[in-house]
Amino acid sequence: MRSPGKDPRDDAALTRAIEQLLGPLARLAIARGLTFPALKELLKKEFVRAARQAQPGSGERDISRVATATGLTRREVTRLSLEQAPALADRPSPATQLFTRWQADRKLRDSRGKPKALPRHGPAPSFEALAKAVTRDVHPRSLLDELVRLGLAEHDATTDTVRPIKTAFVPRDDRARMVGFLGQNVGDHLAASVANVLGDERQHFEQAVFADELSDASIAAAKKLVNAQWRAALAALVPELEELVQADLAAAKRDKTHRADRRLRIGLYSFDDTMKSPGGKD
Repeated sequence: MRSPGKDPRDDAALTRAIEQLLGPLARLAIARGLTFPALKELLKKEFVRAARQAQPGSGERDISRVATATGLTRREVTRLSLEQAPALADRPSPATQLFTRWQADRKLRDSRGKPKALPRHGPAPSFEALAKAVTRDVHPRSLLDELVRLGLAEHDATTDTVRPIKTAFVPRDDRARMVGFLGQNVGDHLAASVANVLGDERQHFEQAVFADELSDASIAAAKKLVNAQWRAALAALVPELEELVQADLAAAKRDKTHRADRRLRIGLYSFDDTMKSPGGKD
């Protein structure tokens, strides 16, 4: 049922937007063997979670309210509520943090501005010092083994040095980690867009630039430009963000009421595809 005074064009635009979001999701599910019933069950759980977050409540009245908001039966809402999984931790893995700092730290670059090889042991600059600066909970050797396993770094046993062999943390041989990145990165990007559309109090930066009528050669040139811009942004952002983190940690030690419970994700993406004809066909 449409609300009084609601513009039907809003519903059409929302439907089209959701179709654009669900298309890639359906392709991923089909490619990875996730069936529609399984995906539908996940969607039901997220509807219940969203309804509760929109208007928190408790008890029998809450079950009825969630059922009304979602269109699910009260029995389904009760079952799904009992099955709600705990939220996943937002903190990136130590390996991710180490690799990102290695790429961004100006002191760890060579004369050409590229991350340089580091001696495995010893005072900074060394891999051991870098690892300990990121975390004291994981042994540097374990972090090195993880980066080597992911194909992101290699250890030269002759010189006992470690060097990065990738410029971005995209472990293509680790499907579970790649899917995890997909959920985190795209999930946060979508959350930012939805919050902006709904007019939530906290607005998020979310912009894009678009170009068409390009050749394959032009796409290749544009991708090089995007990679260069990301490396520049990474080098500028990571040191500044680390300073902010350290400042908040120091403030929390001085003042127990100082809250530092916010998280931030900053990303850049590019996508290219064949242009569609006005009729909707390639």
